[in-house]
Amino acid sequence: MGTMKALVVEGIKKINYKSVPIPEINDHEVLVKVHACGICGSDLPRARDGGVHSYPIIIGHEFSGEITQIGSKVKNLKTGQRVTAAPLIPCTHCANCSAGQPAMCTQYSFVGSRQSGAMAEFVSVPSINIVPIADNVTYEQAACIEPLTVAIHGVERAGILKSGASAIVYGCGTIGLLTMQCLLAKGLERIYIIDIDDSKLVLAKKLGAHKTLNSAKINISNYFFEHGKVDYAFETAGVNILQAQIPALVKKMGHVVYIGTVPRDVTFPAETFELILRGELNVTGSWMSYSAPFPGGEWSGAAEYLQAGKVKVDELVTHRFPLSAGYQAFETLLDKKQEAIKVMYVME
Repeated sequence: MGTMKALVVEGIKKINYKSVPIPEINDHEVLVKVHACGICGSDLPRARDGGVHSYPIIIGHEFSGEITQIGSKVKNLKTGQRVTAAPLIPCTHCANCSAGQPAMCTQYSFVGSRQSGAMAEFVSVPSINIVPIADNVTYEQAACIEPLTVAIHGVERAGILKSGASAIVYGCGTIGLLTMQCLLAKGLERIYIIDIDDSKLVLAKKLGAHKTLNSAKINISNYFFEHGKVDYAFETAGVNILQAQIPALVKKMGHVVYIGTVPRDVTFPAETFELILRGELNVTGSWMSYSAPFPGGEWSGAAEYLQAGKVKVDELVTHRFPLSAGYQAFETLLDKKQEAIKVMYVME
C-alpha cells in the first residue's frame, strides 16, 4: 500500500513526524487524502499529558480532504470528491444506537482517539461518516465543520429558539464563536459574548455579537441584574466557576446548556440551586454532535451554513503549520501571547 507521513504520538510531548504505512480500507470504508486538520482542545491532553488509550497513535479528528480510494461495497461516493467526515464510529447495535442516539453509544470507536486519525497524509473512515463539501468551501473551512457541528448540537439542545429571545455565550474560543454564529443564523439578535480576552471579544463583535463583556473587568452577575437576564445561556469555556455562575444569569424557565467539558468539580451555591429549582430552569448538557440518521442534521447543516456563508470561519483560523512542524503547533495553541483560536495543519 505504500507509506505516508504522519504525526505519531509516542509519549508525553513526543509527536514524531515519520513515515508509516498508508491505512488499508475495508469494503465499507474510503481513504481520504487529508488537506487540512485542526487541533481540537481534546487533542491537547493526548499530545501533552499522555491522555491516550494507547501508544503509538495518530490523533486529529477535525479534517477535510479528497477521496482517493473507495471500498468495493461503497455506493454514492467517488474518488476525487471533496469531503469531511464525522469522527465518531458508533457500534450501531447497542441500545442507544438502536434508539437513534449514536452519541450515547457504549461501544464506539473514534477517529484520532481510539483509532488512527487525520494528522497524516491519509486517513481511513467508514463511508457512512463521509460528508461532502461544496466547491465554494475551502479545505480549511471544511476542517472547521466538526467544531461547527458541536456548536449546532449545543444550540439545538436548548429546543426551539423563541423569536426575539436573548442569549449569553460564555467563552470566546472556537466553539463559543461558532455557537454565537449558529444563534445568529437561527434568528437571534441579542447575543452577549463573555470572555477575558479583549482580542477575541473584538472578533466576536465583528462576527455579530450584540454586546461583548470582559468578565475580568466587570461583575457579570451585577451586569445582568441591572440590564435584565437572558432566555438562553451557553457555557463553552469549560471553567468550573463559570459553570456554577451561569444559571443565575437566565430568566425564570430559561435554558442553560453546558457545552464545555468539566475539568474540575462544579459547586453550586445554595442560592443558585434555588434559582434552578424555583425558576424551573431547563438545564442540560451537550455531548458531541451526532443524531439519527447518522451522522445527523448537525453535519449536513454545518456544511450548508458554510456553503451559504451564514457562518464565517476564516478569521477563526489564526495559525497554520505544515505537518512537519509537529508539536510546535500545539505550543502555539498553548501560548496565550499568540492569541490563537484555531491552529491548523495544512498539508503541503
